[in-house]
Amino acid sequence: MHTEENSPEIVVQRQLDAFNARNMDAWLATYAHDARQFELAGHLLAEGRDAIRARSAERFTEPNLYARLINRKVMGQIVIDHEVVTRTFPEGPGKIELVCIYVLENAQIQSATFHFGEKIIDPPSTFSPKLSSP
Repeated sequence: MHTEENSPEIVVQRQLDAFNARNMDAWLATYAHDARQFELAGHLLAEGRDAIRARSAERFTEPNLYARLINRKVMGQIVIDHEVVTRTFPEGPGKIELVCIYVLENAQIQSATFHFGEKIIDPPSTFSPKLSSP
């Protein structure tokens, strides 16, 4: 039985808030110790909090990291988020569309499955400050 504070939707929202705050410990606390992350096709990305931490550590140092929630659907213990994530890729800053399917058990994320859209790299800045003449 859920209480409001540990409902699947609230747990996933805490996960998203911690991600956007780049608070690795709070983010990982929403995952079960033996949680697994997958790509949609079933490829295992990480298993267990330590592996999830290692997979995400570098990303959490990106100064522009931010996931904007587009839509959320909740069906019992499953939460599906559609997001646009701003990142700093090796090619430069940009965005990627993402669908996340979270399965929760005991008020923690047991598995997270991701479908990654195409990376869109931001165009180079054309801003050029004008220098004043003496």
